[in-house]
Amino acid sequence: MATPTAPDGRAQPPPVQSIQMVDLKTQYEQIQEEVDRAVLDVVRSGAFINGPAVKEFQAGLERYLDCAHVIPCANGTDALQIALMALDLKPGDEVIVPAFTYVASAEVIALLGLSPVLVDVDPATYNVTAAEIEPAITERTKTIIPVHLFGQSCDMEPIVALAKQHGLHVVEDNAQAIGAIYTFSDDRTGRTGTLGNIGCTSFYPSKNLGAYGDGGALNTDSDELAARLRMVANHGQNRQYYHDVVGCNSRLDSIQAAILNCKLARLDDYNTRRQAAARYYDEHLMGIDGLITPARLPASTHVYHQYTLRIADGRREALQQHLKEAGIPSMIYYPVPLYDQAAFRGTAANAVDFLPVTDALCKEVLSLPMHSELGEETLGYICATVRKFFS
Repeated sequence: MATPTAPDGRAQPPPVQSIQMVDLKTQYEQIQEEVDRAVLDVVRSGAFINGPAVKEFQAGLERYLDCAHVIPCANGTDALQIALMALDLKPGDEVIVPAFTYVASAEVIALLGLSPVLVDVDPATYNVTAAEIEPAITERTKTIIPVHLFGQSCDMEPIVALAKQHGLHVVEDNAQAIGAIYTFSDDRTGRTGTLGNIGCTSFYPSKNLGAYGDGGALNTDSDELAARLRMVANHGQNRQYYHDVVGCNSRLDSIQAAILNCKLARLDDYNTRRQAAARYYDEHLMGIDGLITPARLPASTHVYHQYTLRIADGRREALQQHLKEAGIPSMIYYPVPLYDQAAFRGTAANAVDFLPVTDALCKEVLSLPMHSELGEETLGYICATVRKFFS
């Protein structure tokens, strides 16, 4: 594909539409009739809370993940909080979490009076590893939260083995990697979120499986844990007005479930399109000095919630400005390590104030537009603009 150029040789932006980090409008237009009908069906039924659409989505996600139980909830942060509440942890218990992640992964730990233990990540995949987790385990450690960042699985086999060795729970933060598949050394496979004790995901609109508002879910193969999760999410009750534990109120509403039902059937296709866009980026951005394209864990597929580069030599902000001037959005996920956030400074159980890989990533990462509607014309223009900066 030839990238359009002006007489002076500069790459020209696609004339079709402005470039978006996430193009939800175009995606909706392709499924508009089905989504509109599903939403109207809910409105006409009046079953806005725990209606048939929620039950249908729950069953569909159980089939997709090949797990025994899905518990829908209000958002991904609630899912993480409910998971930790269901494990009956005590104040001061330690939970290991990567320092390079979105704040929600650690926020729920502190919110419940638990102690976050922040650890570094792998410089290639940006994900936490067993090698970083093991030295942080103490007699107070109770849970590990591996975050499947940007769309691929953490290397879960050694993490799960380490957790079993020490009698720890594994709560997967799967908000960014729904649909990714992990392969164990014995060739067993499983989708992210089903590899530990509890999986947690988000249906925030920009996610690979996104609602048109907030939404989330938990999943587990344990009947006992599933009963506990449902109870915690429903005010701590198994039957109305009888509250066995202190819980919360977290529900996926029927309209959002109806929308997610329409999109779940297309999730693998959406992820395949993201993978095609990532391959295009790889092919046209590899070999540029000062730019590192995303690495893949051999044991995991990658569904590219984000396509995240590393920009060396302190040039990230200059590249971001260069892209902005060319009409190309980009985002920095994430600019500040958790241990440097005011909310967490000095509060981690391991009193960490510097981790080398996390520190470097926060100074170097830059995410390019990534969604299921990216066409070659747009991708060509983005890549030509990036290459121009480094030429």
